[in-house]
Amino acid sequence: MLKIFRSWIDRYFSDEEAVLLVVLIAASLVVLLTMGMVLAPMIAGIIIAFLMQGVVVRLREWGAPHWLAVTLTFILLVAMLASILLILLPVIWQQSARFLAEMPRMLGEWQEILLLLPENYPKLVTHAQVEDLMSATTAELGRLGQGLVSFSVSSLPMLVAVLVYFVLVPILVFFFLKDSTLIVNWVAGFLPHKRPVMSKIWHEMNQQIANYVRGKAIEILIVGAASYVVFALLGVNYAVLLAIAVGLSVVIPYIGAAVVTLPVAMIGFFQWGWSSEFFYLMLAYGVIQALDGNVLVPLLFSEAVNLHPVAIIMAVLVFGGLWGFWGVFFAIPLATLVKAILYAWPIGVHEANMASSGGDTAEQD
Repeated sequence: MLKIFRSWIDRYFSDEEAVLLVVLIAASLVVLLTMGMVLAPMIAGIIIAFLMQGVVVRLREWGAPHWLAVTLTFILLVAMLASILLILLPVIWQQSARFLAEMPRMLGEWQEILLLLPENYPKLVTHAQVEDLMSATTAELGRLGQGLVSFSVSSLPMLVAVLVYFVLVPILVFFFLKDSTLIVNWVAGFLPHKRPVMSKIWHEMNQQIANYVRGKAIEILIVGAASYVVFALLGVNYAVLLAIAVGLSVVIPYIGAAVVTLPVAMIGFFQWGWSSEFFYLMLAYGVIQALDGNVLVPLLFSEAVNLHPVAIIMAVLVFGGLWGFWGVFFAIPLATLVKAILYAWPIGVHEANMASSGGDTAEQD
């Protein structure tokens, strides 16, 4: 047993860079798991800097100096944040208030529909089962209401934190964009000068993750905007809330589209019932999802590393459980990073050297 374990160590950890890579990965995981909330503004700043770096590069290609490109990009970021804070959030708040006010009516209609099931299908559904389901639904809504009340009572610290984010994160983004080269060189100064494996992983993942983040943000904006236009033209209630939900659903591959279908269908059903408008809504929603999966995603992520659907779902579950929304958002690039590390890992260095020396000896003979 000891011999097998020693052989495994020699095979995967005979190279010094492999040991250093394990230490760096372990240290990064410990920092993120223990200080993730404290470092959240910096992590958000790095993510947004990845998003805006493309604008800086494009402005520099057009002949703008670095300081002007960074300044214009920062002004664009501030304008976007101001639009979200002053235009989008009030609309979301109003539609959320309307939705919560209509929840009792929707619940009553849902109860009437469920009570028809025992009459039409007495062998499959009983009145007791319907009553149990309605009791559980009412209890869940009661807990949700209590949570909203407690949230409104204790929301002042969260509002302060949001204001801190709106002030601190843009400042961090500005300095990340302005001094990105200096920061990368400073971090690299702590690493060994000869690091072929880490350099290979870095060069492979840097551009890929940046392209993925920017592509995913563009996909969210396009799908959300298209959904809002369609919902508004059809006259769907809570068009902004549903459009935001559909836009954010693209963050989670396969699962998001399936989950967000339920609220879209429920809102349409409670508004129109089994009418032609409801079927038009579901047809339009299906077209949006089909265009997103078959046209938009191949255009935005044509150079992305192919991952098996099982690997993607496992990445979403694992990283989402560890880091919440950002873990879900970065599930695919993190899974790609794991794949790149596994493929670039130095394996059997001593064995390769022995084989090489053996080949040289054979040539000399």
